[in-house]
Amino acid sequence: QLQLVESGGGLVQPGGSLRLSCAVSELTLDYYPIGWFRQAPGKEREGVSYISISGGRTEYRDSVKGRFTISKDNALNTVYLQMNSLKPEDTAVYYCAAVKVPLYGSSWYRPDLYDYWGQGTQVTVSS
Repeated sequence: QLQLVESGGGLVQPGGSLRLSCAVSELTLDYYPIGWFRQAPGKEREGVSYISISGGRTEYRDSVKGRFTISKDNALNTVYLQMNSLKPEDTAVYYCAAVKVPLYGSSWYRPDLYDYWGQGTQVTVSS
């Protein structure tokens, strides 16, 4: 069973930065695209970013473009989400997820298409 473990969340002031990590239990980054999602209290889970198997394709939701960067290190089986210029509206539990097949077009942000999920890490942006 594939396992994903997120880390790096915490409390940060507006304008600050955090780097989230998603460690994958098996040698799977060569086979699974990875997505980052977030869920704020009372809201639906939403797609934040996506990286393809090769890393050549990355996607971002509009509200984080220019502020967040997704990357991966296959040797470490880890995917990262660098978050800069954080805003209070970025506050949420952040999850990484793996999908068995590449996702095309705008389907990458659909959480129902992903097969494996981590437990989440809390990100709070507040002064």
